Amino acid sequence: MEGKLNVLATHQCQKTDDLYLLVDFLNRNLKDKDIIFGLSKSDEPDKMQITLYRTDIE
Repeated sequence: MEGKLNVLATHQCQKTDDLYLLVDFLNRNLKDKDIIFGLSKSDEPDKMQITLYRTDIE
């Protein structure tokens, strides 16, 4: 069984020390809804990008 990630939305926000805790909380509580959040560095200094994905299992 292979899953595919579809990007639903992205948002850039100010970098904070505990932003990863928010993303972890959301992923733990929404995994049964087939929703995943990703966190990555932005091209802009002191910014992070949050990406919202929906998993489609084929």
